[in-house]
Amino acid sequence: MRQSQKTEQQADRLSRIGLENRKYTRARSIAFGDNQDMDVTLQDLVLDRNNLNRAYLQVKKNRGAAGIDGMTVDELLQYLRENKDELITGLKTSSYKPFPVKRVNIPKPNGGIRKLGVPTVVDRVIQQALAQVLSPIFERVFSDNSYGFRPNRSAHDAIHKVEEIYNHGYHYVVDLDLTAYFDNVNHDLLIKFIQQYVTDPWVLKLIRKFLTSGVMDQGLFVRSDKGTPQGGPISPLLANVYLNELDKELTRRGHYFVRYADDCNIYVKSPRAGERVMRSITKFLETKLKVKVNKDKTKIGSPLRLKFLGFSLVGGRDGAHARPANEAKRKVKQELKRITRRNRGVSLTRMFKEINQKMRGWLQYYSIGQMRSFIQRLDQWLRSRIRQYIWKQWKKFKTKVTNLQKLGLSKTDAYTFASTRKGYWRTAHGKTLCYTLTNKKLESLGLINLSQTLQLIQK
Repeated sequence: MRQSQKTEQQADRLSRIGLENRKYTRARSIAFGDNQDMDVTLQDLVLDRNNLNRAYLQVKKNRGAAGIDGMTVDELLQYLRENKDELITGLKTSSYKPFPVKRVNIPKPNGGIRKLGVPTVVDRVIQQALAQVLSPIFERVFSDNSYGFRPNRSAHDAIHKVEEIYNHGYHYVVDLDLTAYFDNVNHDLLIKFIQQYVTDPWVLKLIRKFLTSGVMDQGLFVRSDKGTPQGGPISPLLANVYLNELDKELTRRGHYFVRYADDCNIYVKSPRAGERVMRSITKFLETKLKVKVNKDKTKIGSPLRLKFLGFSLVGGRDGAHARPANEAKRKVKQELKRITRRNRGVSLTRMFKEINQKMRGWLQYYSIGQMRSFIQRLDQWLRSRIRQYIWKQWKKFKTKVTNLQKLGLSKTDAYTFASTRKGYWRTAHGKTLCYTLTNKKLESLGLINLSQTLQLIQK
């Protein structure tokens, strides 16, 4: 693997040299004839009708909330039909001015707040059109070890790369944590990094406008002197352009690493090497890129215990494989416990719908991990929670007797069981409810079978 890493570094270096010598101010295009050609600027590509239409369709598909002007995605088409010429003229003459983004605070699962910036729908179309043109340029220079916010490079791909690195002997990881990365990107450095590959003044000026458009937070305007607000179509690309400098530095030093957006893991062979790498990379990030490393959350440890993108590794005879991290298991069980709380007072139909929506997505994401035994235990526990909920819903003695008889118990047995003084949870584990409210019966009512669903996904 060491030889392949050196080969990759050399190829990356040659690729960078070639691209750095070719600044993207314009592109060659052939149209309207076999030999007729013309110079097409990046501005032309961004404002091309087909590109703008693609951008509109993508914004419409993504939906999302309205910006500070209140215009919704459904109102966007009519606005563009009426104001298309004025909008394009403003963009061509650089008189176009983006609106400030609307601040939306989203609670993080582990505490704290994630600050999102919601641009207006018109600004989202322009950002999307810009991103569609710039992405292919930067895809040529981005590292093969970078996965977040890139086409055909999913979190699953990143985890498979982690497995590969670990199985080649790199059993320790430096788990970098950047403090509020998206809020602290230095605008001047970002433009400098973009200029390594794109020198078109119109593009650079438009990007700068989006970066400095400001934020409306509860009716108050706040200047944006740094950061790329999460929420805009172009922000993920700009964030990757910025951290591509980290990727280049890690590649230059010969490190094995996997980065997904601002989550970066660097793999080494010993804790001592991890300490050395953590010190030097922290210095690089804070002095060269002006981003702060959270020293309390940055860790050195084993991928078997630390989590990355919700996964940890588990050892086996044929090497290490991914599994859902313990924290991910705990959180999903906690969420199911909330949904099935026995005093919620919602219908089974609604409860099962919420469970299905939650678990289908969870199983799809974690399906590459080894978790069959965990899902079997979770299935059993979830069914007990449902039986407990149903028993609580029946409430009255007469209702319990009637429903137990409908489920196949004799009148005598129904009277006997309905008279139990056991608690709800203990009753849910009793033979009678397991016999009457069978797994098959719960599935017929709409409850998802987690084990079967996982098997179908993994086929």
